[in-house]
Amino acid sequence: MTAPVRRALAALAALAALAASCARPPAPGERLWAELRPHCGKAYLGRLAEGTEPSDAAWGESLLVARFLDCSEEEIRIALEVGADRSRTWIVRRGPHGVRLTHDHRHADGSEDSVSRYGGLAPAPAAGLALDFPADSFTARLLPRAATNVWTLAVEPGRGFAYALRREVEGRRFRIEFDFARPAAVR
Repeated sequence: MTAPVRRALAALAALAALAASCARPPAPGERLWAELRPHCGKAYLGRLAEGTEPSDAAWGESLLVARFLDCSEEEIRIALEVGADRSRTWIVRRGPHGVRLTHDHRHADGSEDSVSRYGGLAPAPAAGLALDFPADSFTARLLPRAATNVWTLAVEPGRGFAYALRREVEGRRFRIEFDFARPAAVR
C-alpha cells in the first residue's frame, strides 16, 4: 500500500470517527414510534386483559377497536372504539423532549368534552418498546384523582400493542390489548 493511499484511508477513518462522535442518539421514544408508525391507516380488534374496577366489566363485553387514523411526522392519532362509543382518541406526539400521550375525548357532535387533553410525557431515557406516561400537572389539576396515574403504551413487534393504566395509590389496574393478527375493517 502506498503512502498516499495509507494517508487517504487514515483520513477517511478519522472522518468516520468524527461523524460517529457527532451522531445524535435516538430521541426518547423513537423505538416505540418506529413500531407504531407502520400501522397508520389500519385498525385492530382488541380485548380487555385486566380491569380492577366493576365498571371495567363493560369493556370486556364490548367490541374494542383501535384505528390508527391520522399520522404525520410528529403525531399519531389512534381512535378507540368501545362498542358504539367513538368518543376517545389517543394522541401520541413526539417532540424535542420525547413522546407525549394525550387523551382526547369528544361528544357525539364532535365538540370537546370538558375532561380531555390529559396525559403525560414519557420520562427519559424512554428507549424501549413500552413507555410509561406519568400524569402531568395539567392532568393533576383537571382530574385530581388521576394525579398519580401512569399510562403505558407497549408494542410487541409483529404481535400487537397494549394500552394500560395504573394508579398505584388505589391499586387500580386497567389494560387492553390489540392483536395485529386480528385486523378490523378500515373506515
